[in-house]
Amino acid sequence: MMINEIDSVDWESMGHAYGPASGVPGWLRGMASADPGTRNEAFNNFYGAAHHQGDVYPCTAASLPFLFEMADSPATPDRGSVIELVLSIGRESLDMDPEGVYFTPDGTESRAHVDALAVIDGRAEAFVRWVRDPDPLVRRPAIEGLGLFLGDGVRAVEVLRGLLAGSGMVERLLVVRTVATVALRDAAVHGAAAGWLDALAGDAAEVPEVRLAALVHRARCAPGEIGDAVVPAAVNLLRRITPAETGREDEASCRAGAEPDVAAGPGPSPGVPPQIAAAFEDLERHGRAHAPTTSLLETLHTLLGARVPERTALLAEQLCSADPGVRYDAIRMARELIGHWRGDHTGLVVLIGGCLLPGDAYTSAAAAEALGSLGLLGEPAREALASYVGEARAEHGPRVWAARDRLVRRAYQEAVRALARLGDLRALPCVLAALDEGADAWRAVQVAGHLAGAAGDLTPRLSRLLAEVDFADASQSMSAHALVSALRELADPAAAAALTGAISAAVREEQWHTAAAALNALASFGPGAALALGVVRPLADAQDLHVRAAATAALWELEGEAADVVPRLVELLDTHERDEAAEVLGRIGPAAAPALPRLRTMLTAGYEWTRVYAAAALWEIGGAAEAPAVVETLLEAWAENDATSNHVLACLSRMGPAARPALPRVREELMLLRRSGRFRSIFNDEELQAACRTITAGF
Repeated sequence: MMINEIDSVDWESMGHAYGPASGVPGWLRGMASADPGTRNEAFNNFYGAAHHQGDVYPCTAASLPFLFEMADSPATPDRGSVIELVLSIGRESLDMDPEGVYFTPDGTESRAHVDALAVIDGRAEAFVRWVRDPDPLVRRPAIEGLGLFLGDGVRAVEVLRGLLAGSGMVERLLVVRTVATVALRDAAVHGAAAGWLDALAGDAAEVPEVRLAALVHRARCAPGEIGDAVVPAAVNLLRRITPAETGREDEASCRAGAEPDVAAGPGPSPGVPPQIAAAFEDLERHGRAHAPTTSLLETLHTLLGARVPERTALLAEQLCSADPGVRYDAIRMARELIGHWRGDHTGLVVLIGGCLLPGDAYTSAAAAEALGSLGLLGEPAREALASYVGEARAEHGPRVWAARDRLVRRAYQEAVRALARLGDLRALPCVLAALDEGADAWRAVQVAGHLAGAAGDLTPRLSRLLAEVDFADASQSMSAHALVSALRELADPAAAAALTGAISAAVREEQWHTAAAALNALASFGPGAALALGVVRPLADAQDLHVRAAATAALWELEGEAADVVPRLVELLDTHERDEAAEVLGRIGPAAAPALPRLRTMLTAGYEWTRVYAAAALWEIGGAAEAPAVVETLLEAWAENDATSNHVLACLSRMGPAARPALPRVREELMLLRRSGRFRSIFNDEELQAACRTITAGF
């Protein structure tokens, strides 16, 4: 057997992501082990080093002959995983430039991706054998591999079509997708493959899932020719899919692969902030698919792109599907559509709210999480959220926030958080209980700042938690920042004492970013926090520039003495805190006139953000005389970096008639369908659109 020749390869001369590849032969042997734990470790090690983040190294290509042999051998316990690894290496190699030269971590030139494809192409006949294997876990990756690597496209389509009749649903959908893949890579079979997909989509005797797959992948074969009939046809087929046809009999079955319906179990590892642990759980959760048609529908949405009304109609059908798995995955797709595209999404938000079902905590958690991510766009689902919170509390008791059932707990917490983000005080009792009892209190802290109407109840609790932070423990910095942020949002000067204490503790432990964040929060209270001046003033001379800038800004907000603050800020204009200093100078206004010469020179800075901050400050300080240079600078920076758009438009909206030269670009922005603004987030885009409307309304 070839595996016995594994030591004849000079692995030591090759490298992977973390050094010499001497461990690769052991990992290859481990993949064939009878022990599941050994196999799992071997695959993880290979993916983590020899195929790190999809990279293809010389050792990766050198492993392929041994992987093919293992996949062919009936003695290999997990042949499907071996073929998946081969497929992954092949896919990544296809995505790389065939003429390109890449470099390994040690700087050595490599064309390992070309070598890998040569090995796979030379053994592509193996995929024909594997697609007929009795083990479905072998057949599934082999189907895709056949479509990608068998050189004879006509034969590939013939083999694939022959698999359709006797396969299970997952394989049948893979077959249809792979026929389209072959058609896209081989023009010689494109016409015949497209004709077969057309016929399959219209075959009334075929099950709706397969017809839907044919419809979608026929469109994939010619994305520029998608007609108006595609979405209505897809909707019609979706209506024909029932839970019985997908092997599910009730809504609870969409929990496949979900968290177990049991007690929480052990918490995160010591030193790992709970926010980080939860983020990784979310990543894993969002990668699941709950219906065989999910990837099909994702493909169709991708093909439809900017056709938002049609995508909305499709999503409305998905969210109302009789199949709970289709409904569940539609929540994520709807969230993505709303997050990426502008438009009236009221109907979709209402339908997501309709997925808040007390009897299905798993789906309810996803719906509530999606609504929470939409910010104020979640308003149409406000009453649905409040109703769910009330019903869950009535069913599970007042301590449902800390329920032992993980699904119930997560669904309730997400619904409370989404309601709080709407500023709805019906979330307040739940948030207060979480802060008082300590169970997952960090989740309540993240939304407490949205409940400004209850600052009197929240500020003392958040202040107490901030006082309990151990600033000597760097792992608590995330919690400290969240508490500081919430207190700032509540805008209650009663928090000044707690923030002052946090500043002193953070400085003592050299937690400079936390100290600066607390200074910024304190500054937001204005003169109402003047009692903190004794702590703030010395920090205006701090060695750490971030703290110095924040303390100087706080001095201005707390006592308003421009003569003291402006020289300090002008000095900061020559440091990496120049942008922050310029922003404060702009807030000071005409009294900051001594900074004008330096700000004018900043308009020629190489960094566009610096130019934006300088231009905005120039307008606030110098007024109409600076307007032509300000508008020109803002528009140039906006064109250079779209992320500056929120800052640019905020300044233009304050300029009134002086912003007239920017009007064509502002109107152009309002015509865009895709979300814009910094990070292209919903909040920033909605803010950007509001600023655009303010500007255009003035003319």
